[in-house]
Amino acid sequence: MHYLTVDFGSTYTKLTLIDVANAQIVATASAFTTITTDVLEGFNNAWQKILAQHPDAHYDRLLSCSSAAGGLKMVALGLVPSLTSKAAKMAASSAGAKVVKTYAYEISHAEQEEIYEINPDLVLLCGGTDGGNKEVILANARRLAEIDRPFAIIAAGNKSASYDLEGIFAQCDKKCVVTENVMPEFGQINILPARQCIMDLFISRIIDAKGLGEVQKRAELEIIPTPFAVLKACELLSKGIDEEHPGWGDLMAVDLGGATTDIYSMTDGAPSMDNVLIKGIPEPYSKRTVEGDLGMRYSLKALEDETDVKALARAYGVTPEAIVDWVERCAANPDTVAEPGSQEQVIEEALAYSAVDIAVERHAGVISKVYTPIGEMFTLVGKDLTQVPRLIGIGGALINSSDPARILSGSRFNPQRYEYAKPKEPDFYLDKRYIIASMGLLSQVAPEVALTILQREVLPI
Repeated sequence: MHYLTVDFGSTYTKLTLIDVANAQIVATASAFTTITTDVLEGFNNAWQKILAQHPDAHYDRLLSCSSAAGGLKMVALGLVPSLTSKAAKMAASSAGAKVVKTYAYEISHAEQEEIYEINPDLVLLCGGTDGGNKEVILANARRLAEIDRPFAIIAAGNKSASYDLEGIFAQCDKKCVVTENVMPEFGQINILPARQCIMDLFISRIIDAKGLGEVQKRAELEIIPTPFAVLKACELLSKGIDEEHPGWGDLMAVDLGGATTDIYSMTDGAPSMDNVLIKGIPEPYSKRTVEGDLGMRYSLKALEDETDVKALARAYGVTPEAIVDWVERCAANPDTVAEPGSQEQVIEEALAYSAVDIAVERHAGVISKVYTPIGEMFTLVGKDLTQVPRLIGIGGALINSSDPARILSGSRFNPQRYEYAKPKEPDFYLDKRYIIASMGLLSQVAPEVALTILQREVLPI
């Protein structure tokens, strides 16, 4: 049995041919994604490359993931600012949506206009624990119904408001799906039902991309968002399957891309020291964050703005002016490639280090010192990642680097910024053949094979 996995990315379409019976990767190939014409053109171009390597190559089943149509723009409405934002981002994580704005309490007329201007694909409507406040979620529903935009709505708030919500949106012909509350009780998070609804909407939208409908007909299972495939692979590698097929335990992954830097953590993130109080809502074991301003091409100018350019230049032995010049060149032409061994390659790797540093800092929990009647204590908001033993690098900027370990060292705990609970002494690994998303797809039908290949292909550096 041969499976072919396909990852339709925004730039490249990546194919992996797998011999399931022997748990072997037969071949990999990639070609430019042809989203403007027909994605099957890029698929066929990549398949021809595999046939050039292996003239007898064939596949029996097809599995596919995609980010080629871009993520759904999502806004979230809720009751409490910090809880709404965090729950919405958790629900959207890896499901094919990106949260562009969150609102709390009853939205104003100005905020109503702002949502009109954002023109989201999707609104996640939260608010109230089950049996609690329902006035706010109903008031916001009425305001949303007045906005003349064709966005879909996922209502994931107080279940006592469900019947009224369906009635409000039925009157304005807006698509509304009512699902379980993202916070049924205070401090209890229930994001999986909302995440599934977001993913279902993502799938229905990407099928509209040219050619993806035909791909879906050929595929054994539904197309899933690429970040979800990566998340599934990381979960499998971390948890394993059973005692006979154990995983690696706690781990993190950094996916350094052209538009975003995605961070994955597979750990409960419990405090690693005494006298720590956990604040905020509980964190999931499997967590992904996406930083849309920390990419290596399409958001490189934003990365420069977030970076201490002078300090980075000193650390890498280049001038700040050279870094700024390189960023401007890449911004003007995202296809710009640094020559191996050149100063530009040094700058490229310096910026990659900065992206990893900032993205992992944002993903990690924050520890603060507090004073109480019984003495000094600490609070933790988010995950304590200091004891995570493994960190995996994913993405072309790392695979093609001359020193991926130095780039990944940006993920390490910084004593000068001790409040951020980043990993202290992780071992670094690299997905050299970019097969993690492929194995996330394969794990849906052959988890043991996917785990075997992951543990063989993801290598220490």
